[in-house]
Amino acid sequence: MPGDVLLGISTSGNAKDVLYAGVMAKVRGMKLIGLTGQQGGKLESLADCLIRVPSMHTPDIQDMHTSVYHAVCAMVENEFWDR
Repeated sequence: MPGDVLLGISTSGNAKDVLYAGVMAKVRGMKLIGLTGQQGGKLESLADCLIRVPSMHTPDIQDMHTSVYHAVCAMVENEFWDR
């Protein structure tokens, strides 16, 4: 829906299911936040906002994604529920 946001998470930025979901989100008027490894992959050109963690090693990328994901969740919770 317009005004909604999709968070697409892919270590390489090239996961086909994430890219397909991103394309559908854009078609439906949604914003796309991409969360990837250092190179960004194809998700970089599709995302409205790309968060790249500084690694090219999958386990390290996934560890850093966990921290970023929790930080984003905390910011959303603060915005909508901690007023």
